[in-house]
Amino acid sequence: MSIRARLLLIALLATAIPALLVLANFIKDREAAIAGDARRLAELAQAKAEDLHQRIRGTAQLQFGLARAGDLDSDDRAACSAFLSEVREAYPQYTGILTIRPDGRLFCDSLRSGRELDLNNRDYFRRALATRGDVVLEPTFGRLTGLAVMQVAYPARTAQGELRFVLLASLDLAKAAAVSAPVVPGAQLLVVDDKGQVLVAAPAGQAGFKPGESIAGTPLWRFAEPSTGAAEADVAMLDGGVFKWARADTSGIAGTRVHVLAGAPRDAIVAGANARYARDTALLAAVAFGLFLAAWLLTERAIRRPITRMTAMAGQLAAGDLAARIEPPWPSGELGTLMQVMNQTAQSLQAQRQDIANLNARLLQSQRMEAIGQLTGGVAHDFNNLLTVVLGNADLLAEMSADDPARRQLAEMIGAAAQRGAALTQQLLAFARKQPLDPSVIDVSQRVAALDSMLRRTLGEHIEIELVRAAGLWPAMVDPAQLENALLNLCLNARDAMPTGGKLTLETANAALDQRYADQHPDVAPGQYVMLAVSDTGVGIPPEHLARVFEPFFTTKEKGRGTGLGLAMVYGFARQSAGHVSIYSERGHGTTIKLYLPRAQGARPAPVDPKAQEPAIRGGTESVLVVEDDEPVRQLACLELRALGYRVLEAPNGTDALRIVESEEPIELLFTDVVMPGGMSGRQLADAARRLRPGLRVLYTSGYTENAIVHHGRLDPGVMLLPKPYRRADLARAIRTALSP
Repeated sequence: MSIRARLLLIALLATAIPALLVLANFIKDREAAIAGDARRLAELAQAKAEDLHQRIRGTAQLQFGLARAGDLDSDDRAACSAFLSEVREAYPQYTGILTIRPDGRLFCDSLRSGRELDLNNRDYFRRALATRGDVVLEPTFGRLTGLAVMQVAYPARTAQGELRFVLLASLDLAKAAAVSAPVVPGAQLLVVDDKGQVLVAAPAGQAGFKPGESIAGTPLWRFAEPSTGAAEADVAMLDGGVFKWARADTSGIAGTRVHVLAGAPRDAIVAGANARYARDTALLAAVAFGLFLAAWLLTERAIRRPITRMTAMAGQLAAGDLAARIEPPWPSGELGTLMQVMNQTAQSLQAQRQDIANLNARLLQSQRMEAIGQLTGGVAHDFNNLLTVVLGNADLLAEMSADDPARRQLAEMIGAAAQRGAALTQQLLAFARKQPLDPSVIDVSQRVAALDSMLRRTLGEHIEIELVRAAGLWPAMVDPAQLENALLNLCLNARDAMPTGGKLTLETANAALDQRYADQHPDVAPGQYVMLAVSDTGVGIPPEHLARVFEPFFTTKEKGRGTGLGLAMVYGFARQSAGHVSIYSERGHGTTIKLYLPRAQGARPAPVDPKAQEPAIRGGTESVLVVEDDEPVRQLACLELRALGYRVLEAPNGTDALRIVESEEPIELLFTDVVMPGGMSGRQLADAARRLRPGLRVLYTSGYTENAIVHHGRLDPGVMLLPKPYRRADLARAIRTALSP
């Protein structure tokens, strides 16, 4: 397809947009016109129905008064008729007013006809004989006038209930349904009785329905027949036209046995919108013609040659010639911009290739770190169980060897080695973001200040420590214990970077990371953070190592000086806490690591007591149910709890533990592992046990919690956890804390 043909096609498509807009506007106008006129028709029908209701009520009140007038009790027929004639002249909405004797004979009437009529066969008269006090209604055509009327019959009775006469008022339905001006072009108002006979068609003389005509069996009657609830519908008429009809809710005048309808031809409703559509379509056709002509001229004069130049360059790029360029002059407008963009594209191809290579490297790095995390989670559970047994037995051996220093030293060495293994596992879990966090609102400056004396003892006198605390520091939402571990790791790394001494600066400040910064660091969410910076004056980190410092087991220290997990743990802790960590270093000038912690909103941090001490180790006499699938760990826990004075029950799995809970055994605390075989986790066991024993206290233990009691890296509210491996003192404190009220 040629360029000219393509541009003409584009012009055609361009005209399609305004055409669609015109069509959409037309549809909108049509729907608005239909909805507005339908509403007006419904209001007209309902207003006429309510007016008819009011007229009937007014008639009943009039009849009540006339029935008590002495003029109607007269035997003088002429005088009675004259009186009713005067009443009808005062109330022209009635075609006639008459009285009927109890035997069904007409006595006097407002028309002074003097006719002798037997009205026993009229339905309203028969029903009036059977009623007392209420009016009887019947829509019909008057026998004397031939007009559509609503016969309102009132039985006038004596105080003893004997019928004196039936007072009949013929309410002119044509006047009641009169429409002064059509609310909708071509609108008609119909009053139809319950047999489908048209009583009134207003305005009179308009083509359409005639009084006396029956619509029974037609689609319009099927729409009109229900008497409860107003409704609107499009109804196909017998002549093929479509009317928009509205039905009034006549449930309030059910005794009238009439239906009030208002309708108009649908074509008349949308005639205005159709005219506007025709006008807009003509204008669009003129614009399309001009657009086609302009496209033809543009093709000939300004587009064919520039596109030929761009095609030639595209061919060179496809052949791999990245030096291809479109030389100036460039045309103005979009084609000139496109030529410059093509030149810029050629220049950026090599940069993009380099970016792709860098992205692949980051992807491989991410996959490698994710694999380490999965491996950590897999081995942590079993490894921590083993370390729990080693630590527990080391504590027992040390206690039993109190009188043998050599054996006690061996036991303490075993415990120290196991403790190092536990710390190593904890660092791996921290890096993998699988450690259970218990965040709270803290003041970071207070926490850092509380660690000052411990840091000075740990780092040594050759390290000068300076604390720079910002005024008005925001509170942070973070696990305080893990923050202290992260800070200690950073300080130890800084100490190792200053072997001959130096200055360590701990700085806190408020920080706001914007979207631009977040775009450059995909793991950061823009927002407000509390920044904790650790700066040293050490040897610095080589640039080629900066990208790998957060990898586990990567270290620039000499062999035996570290595991390479300190910064990896800090990185994992920051990410799991919804924070961020950055590093800046220069060779020979030192390193600064900034830890960004999420700001806590709407809460005050708890004060820190630097002199607070851990509670003393003590036992108790309560009953504890120990549930642990690893037999050595279970035996050790039971042994240590019994040594502390507790009454101990034990179970290897959730099913056996549940049987004990169901028994009569007294149990004050459930001490259960989280991850257990057999299909029931510790959390499921605790939930089932609390259903059987509401208020039962629960203490969890685990070397790796998975998602049973930890969600989004945080302990569930109200959950108490004793991480594995634990020592006897840790177990004693956790048990007492869980049993405390």
